[in-house]
Amino acid sequence: MAKVKKSFFCQNCGYESVKWLGQCPSCGQWNTFVEEVIEKGTDKANWDQYTSAIKRANKVIALHEIESGEEKRIITQDAELNRVLGGGIVSGSLILIAGEPGIGKSTLFLQCGLHFKNRSVLYVSGEESEQQIKMRADRLMVNEKTKVNDQFFLLTETATQTIFQEIKKLKPQVVIVDSIQTLQSPVIDASPGSISQIKECAAEFLRYAKETGTPVFLIGHITKEGGIAGPKILEHMVDVVLQFEGDRHYAYRILRTLKNRFGSTSELGIYEMTDSGMRGVMNPSEILITQKEEQLSGIAIAATIEGVRPLLIEIQSLVTQSVYGTPQRTVSGFDLRRLQLLLAVLEKRGGFHFGIKDVFLNIAGGIKVEDPSIDLAVLCALLSSYEDIPLPQTMCFAGEVGLSGEIRAVNRIDQRIAEAEKLGFEKIIVSRYNQSLKNTSRFNIEVIRMSRVEEIYRYLF
Repeated sequence: MAKVKKSFFCQNCGYESVKWLGQCPSCGQWNTFVEEVIEKGTDKANWDQYTSAIKRANKVIALHEIESGEEKRIITQDAELNRVLGGGIVSGSLILIAGEPGIGKSTLFLQCGLHFKNRSVLYVSGEESEQQIKMRADRLMVNEKTKVNDQFFLLTETATQTIFQEIKKLKPQVVIVDSIQTLQSPVIDASPGSISQIKECAAEFLRYAKETGTPVFLIGHITKEGGIAGPKILEHMVDVVLQFEGDRHYAYRILRTLKNRFGSTSELGIYEMTDSGMRGVMNPSEILITQKEEQLSGIAIAATIEGVRPLLIEIQSLVTQSVYGTPQRTVSGFDLRRLQLLLAVLEKRGGFHFGIKDVFLNIAGGIKVEDPSIDLAVLCALLSSYEDIPLPQTMCFAGEVGLSGEIRAVNRIDQRIAEAEKLGFEKIIVSRYNQSLKNTSRFNIEVIRMSRVEEIYRYLF
């Protein structure tokens, strides 16, 4: 008979303790320990035959003896997914995708599996039946131009023992698991979704991916606080962590990289939710800038960069007289503390009395931007709303604002100017301290250099 072992796990960080503790020593949270029964016995030795299809002998090797070469990447039909992953799927990688319920995670990767070329794909679902997935696949309305993958296989199962038995028979080239929180390993006698089950199931798929070179996608849930459900070690185990963001009331979704061992973590993919599934948006600047017939105050266009992709985004601001005692500061898609910093700069360096005003700031399109180069556009949008004077529609901004009121240089200014020129803008205001920007005559757009906030105010208003 297998030996029964009981442990206590922190539901927040996954810390394991032999007894119940009031406060977790790892993350410091209170009352997060839950008892779980772990059954480990002789089954563990027999269990390895299911979780590994190819056993390879590992031995010590000198670093100079290892042949260096680029990772073999699998190019998908989804250009946005390729971009976010750093150029394609790396063989043997374990990829975790997390997002809110109903945001479109299952739709996106069902669509991705259906469009794979010449590769067998196994879609493991622990949440839906075969009929539900078939209905969704039919609803995606795969158009006639794109041939559906005839090697797309479906398995509705939650027991990892059965899943690996089927994997051993089928030998798929790509595995998609929806979702990791629904799986249950026979090695652990705990309920699905518990800390120990998620950790063990992820470890089994990690071992399988590395030993066979098969890429595995794990779709995951998030908690009500917005973090990925399960132990924090889950994010350390996987090679790539993707966050699927967006508001269900808007049509656009954002696929953001939080961790990537094979590429940049600053990449961004933008999708539009349509009746026929997720459609990649190739030119997001056009959807992030509202087409207006008349000029309105409080709107400025910022030239930013996400990963390797230059974007033009619209900053909307509203400055009104404060009716109540405490002025409001409300932001959407921007850092509130950064806004308070810019308002302090305008108060100190420009003499503007924002302390008695309500300030509302929004980035159009529902995206979140952390690039400091949009400071200048935010500042100009605030001044435009404060003076109630609209800015020219053919002008955009790229610059970081310092505490002393100076306009600081930003990186990759050439790409920002080229993107503004491509979208038909006539003027762009940048920092005078951009050393890389020496020859501006090659652009068909007027590049205006400034160094202080006061100069911009005199120029615009």
